[in-house]
Amino acid sequence: MVNKKLQVWLPLIFALIMVVGMVFGYKLGNKHSSYKDFFRGNSSNSLQEALYMIRNHYVDSVQIDSLQGKAIQEMMTELDPHSVYLPPVDLKEANEDLAGRFEGIGVEFNVFADTVNVVYVIPGGPSDQAGLQIGDKIIKVNNNPLTGRTFTSDEIKSYIRGEGGSQAALLLVRDGKQLSVSVTRGTIPVSSIDAAYMINNTTGYIKLAKFTDKSYAEFMAALEMLQKEGMKSLVYDLRGNGGGFMNEAVEMADEFLSGDKLVVYTQGVNSSKKEYRCRRKGLFEEGKLVILVDELSASASEVLAGALQDWCRATIVGRRTFGKGLVQEQYPLSDGSALRLTTARYYTPLGRSIQRSYEKGRKVYMDELWERFNSGEMLSADSLKSHNGGQKFTTSCRDTLFGGDGITPHVFVPFDTSHTIQKMIRMLNNNEMNSIVYNYYLGNKAQIDKYKTAAEYTAGFSGNDLWSMLVAKTNDSFRLKTVNAAERNMIQERLKALLARYKWRNTGFFQVLNNYDNGVKKALEVINSK
Repeated sequence: MVNKKLQVWLPLIFALIMVVGMVFGYKLGNKHSSYKDFFRGNSSNSLQEALYMIRNHYVDSVQIDSLQGKAIQEMMTELDPHSVYLPPVDLKEANEDLAGRFEGIGVEFNVFADTVNVVYVIPGGPSDQAGLQIGDKIIKVNNNPLTGRTFTSDEIKSYIRGEGGSQAALLLVRDGKQLSVSVTRGTIPVSSIDAAYMINNTTGYIKLAKFTDKSYAEFMAALEMLQKEGMKSLVYDLRGNGGGFMNEAVEMADEFLSGDKLVVYTQGVNSSKKEYRCRRKGLFEEGKLVILVDELSASASEVLAGALQDWCRATIVGRRTFGKGLVQEQYPLSDGSALRLTTARYYTPLGRSIQRSYEKGRKVYMDELWERFNSGEMLSADSLKSHNGGQKFTTSCRDTLFGGDGITPHVFVPFDTSHTIQKMIRMLNNNEMNSIVYNYYLGNKAQIDKYKTAAEYTAGFSGNDLWSMLVAKTNDSFRLKTVNAAERNMIQERLKALLARYKWRNTGFFQVLNNYDNGVKKALEVINSK
């Protein structure tokens, strides 16, 4: 009876064993089954699968994080030119740049003759409290030598900067003698206002370097200071300002515009329309206002200039702006990196798009500034592109404006291509002029200290002996001896401005240099006109 039953079930048992064996054999033979099963339940994509395969099956060891970062970077190149991937090593510096502060010892340095020289000590900062002085030479930081080879600025910063509260043991050379100083690192503020001063009795000047998260507060402090000094008109210099936090630009626009006027709005395929309006009475709603811009004024600079142009509140002077009208949002990734991803476009109150075309790729997009120069646009108002096939807009003051190609100024100022400027640029690039001015300052500090203000210095200091020192020590002395009177005067004023910076920082520098700046001259003409 048992044998009969076994005979009945035996074929079924054999079949079951064969099926199990086939399945088991398939599992052993198919080495990819595990990752397929894993990803099937985890909503994978082909990029994740490829990384998994490389990590688990590649013949040699690889840095997966590096591969992943390169893959993301390659993806970003297929997007717009301003969407970027920031690896962890770059993210901190990028965030510090817009934060308006960093952790360090509070000095500005420059490398002359392969030696790190302290050229400025921030008043009240960690190094000032530890007794560092302009002219000190930093030989070591925490026993790490800064001599013996050429160090880059980034390498020097990596030694000097560090977490707040940590110690930087410095070995200095002062007046030929070695000196050991310990500095407790702290938070170092970096002002976004390069300069703020009165050009004359009624006209103020403010230069903003970038839009950090402290820019509006710094701008307000400068504006209030100038108003107390009698300011009735303002030249606001945004040349070279590549942007930053858009909300800071909106807050500044609110100080110039009345009521609840629209400043800017943003919109994208995956981002609904969002308006940014004025919310309060502004500090400078009346009074002549000139905004200086150039081809490097971008993003938040263009938002501010565009709003003031649309509402006929300011005269825009200079050259056509960069044309960056894309909104970036920063998204952190799990490995400490981040994506700055474009999510929308900026539009001026009249509906003008600021962004120029990038359909021909990143290289053509970035080379467009060079094309402006080659085409003559930067040299002549007649060659200026008024628009790029964009829609026409008419303001309440009957100005015709165009969209889609940056902000075109009301008043054009050509790019300076004089031979003198080119000579100065070459000298500045090899650091020779800076070194000569620095050593002159160290040897003549008592003479400079006699001037109480930058205005007094600008009017009273001739700089003739500084010129003589430059001619005697520069490698370009032969060419300097052949310059004409106008060229010598221009170079001498540049030297004078560089020297002023050691005592009055950037405000002193621009206070001297702006006397010969064609953009500032044109701005004053606009303000003085009816």
